[in-house]
Amino acid sequence: MSITQTALHPSTSTLRPTTPEEVREIVAAAISAEEPLAIEGHGSKRGLGRPVQAARTLSLAAMSGVTLYEPEELVLSARAGTPIAEIEQLLDDNNQRLEFEPLDYGPLLHGLEPGQGTIGGVIACNLAGPRRLKQGAARDHILGVAAVSGRGEIFKSGGRVVKNVTGYDLSKGVTGSFGTLAVMTDITVKVLPKSETETTLVLRGLADDAAAGAMAAAMGSSAEVSGAAHLPMFVAARVAGGTLGKDAATLIRLEGFGPSVAARAAHLGAALSRVAPLELLEADASRGLWRDVRDVRPFADGTAKPVWRLSVTPTRGHEIVMSLRMQTAIDAFYDWQGGLIWMRMEGEPDASLVRETIRRFGGGHATLVRASEPVRAATEIFQPQPGPLAGLTRRLKEQFDPQGVLNPGRMG
Repeated sequence: MSITQTALHPSTSTLRPTTPEEVREIVAAAISAEEPLAIEGHGSKRGLGRPVQAARTLSLAAMSGVTLYEPEELVLSARAGTPIAEIEQLLDDNNQRLEFEPLDYGPLLHGLEPGQGTIGGVIACNLAGPRRLKQGAARDHILGVAAVSGRGEIFKSGGRVVKNVTGYDLSKGVTGSFGTLAVMTDITVKVLPKSETETTLVLRGLADDAAAGAMAAAMGSSAEVSGAAHLPMFVAARVAGGTLGKDAATLIRLEGFGPSVAARAAHLGAALSRVAPLELLEADASRGLWRDVRDVRPFADGTAKPVWRLSVTPTRGHEIVMSLRMQTAIDAFYDWQGGLIWMRMEGEPDASLVRETIRRFGGGHATLVRASEPVRAATEIFQPQPGPLAGLTRRLKEQFDPQGVLNPGRMG
């Protein structure tokens, strides 16, 4: 049976191509049959966005493997279905890393073990972790893609070297499109040397507003801070295996060469110790803590309680949380110097309340990251776009996927 026949066979619900040409054949068959496809890698982010309205799944899990890695050129290419854990291990073995620190949604959304996601899923969702405030998002590190559009056409954009920017904007365009514009088959990213070591300064017992001030002071210093987060009381107990205890913890991360990190930690610590009691976490202990912050471990509780991701003005984050606390039952913590709020609601995900509160405190974006499937189907998951941007989004969709066969309904 050919790939095209398999794509249309009524007993086949998941299609697993192994080459870009097979992906093209499956998409072309779906267009011909007017049969939409759900696009995924290993399914670790299946619960992100609205439920996809498709009877069949195009899985890229069989399209795996690093196809090019030149450490001296700071470039890596891989098939879209390559596990991100495999890529990170390869880079770590060569003292390099993905500088945008991609988060792993599997534990939060589906209770999966860490490391189930793929490079294709990371780029499709534009995922970035705590280092985002210093190094940018995944979109800022992509060099090129090969993909199949919703027209059933194979295309390439970008290149394999850092200085090659041909078609760069097209690569950025499909980054963050959640698989609704094209099926990425190959991805090229830039990589960077990893830090020799890291230290996290942990301030204890600060209220949210005081923590916001401490993080702002640290970010404004000459210490070259690469991470700033605040875990309120009780939330702190849900990271690092509970070793932090229940008291609030404000986290300031420093990375680099050993002597430099030590000197910066001593200088910044002397200033911050006047604000609150100070502890230090070194090397592996620090890395483990920030992985838990990155992957939203405090809310990876095995439930479907609504979890929101709020991107706001850093200095207003604690005010937004306080306002919401006065109106509904929530739990929250902060990353990106307070500009990223992870919030779990105990009741229904009141999108109008969340977005109106953000608007009153200077604006921002709210995305419903986790909820049950019926709730996701009935809720506006992503921040509504302004008219001109919404029009551009529609035109892009019409150009790349005019029949709407790729992940229909996922973005609303």
